[in-house]
Amino acid sequence: MATIKQTEGAPAAYPASPSGLSTAAAALDADMLWQRIEAYIAWRFTSRSIEWIAEGCGEWIPPLAPATIATVEVWQATNAWTTATLDPSPTGGYMLPGDGPYRFTGTVGGGTVPAAVNEAFRRLAEYMAASKRGSPGTTREKVVAGSVMVDKSRSASWAAEAMSNSGAGDLLRNFRRA
Repeated sequence: MATIKQTEGAPAAYPASPSGLSTAAAALDADMLWQRIEAYIAWRFTSRSIEWIAEGCGEWIPPLAPATIATVEVWQATNAWTTATLDPSPTGGYMLPGDGPYRFTGTVGGGTVPAAVNEAFRRLAEYMAASKRGSPGTTREKVVAGSVMVDKSRSASWAAEAMSNSGAGDLLRNFRRA
């Protein structure tokens, strides 16, 4: 049994940025930061539409949380989706009695943003704000003012490594799976 397709709608809005950000971090696009965090975790904190297609026999659990399933359908030999009633699984999912495929539609997201996620947002924002100095893609920057020279470098992949290097990823570990 496997999820073979996931179609997630965009939320009307993302959660508010946490308080205590520096001026530079607060100036960053908060939606961009929330999108990076959501790409890293399996939890959503603002509601949006969701559709999953799963196939195979056995237990299926929604891969994002919190999920509210409105309809379940199964693909029939008549080449059409028909409503299905599935038994619940012992761990909060559904028992798929046949190969399917099955289509689950509903919403995902909601609730209060936990303190650990807000702190991860803050760390990611501060890291991204501090790293924005210099030209995009710059790996070495040298500034000379009289007899004083400042020479610094950063990895060309600093933005891709931001989740890890900022410490945000460590705080989000418990939110990686639904």
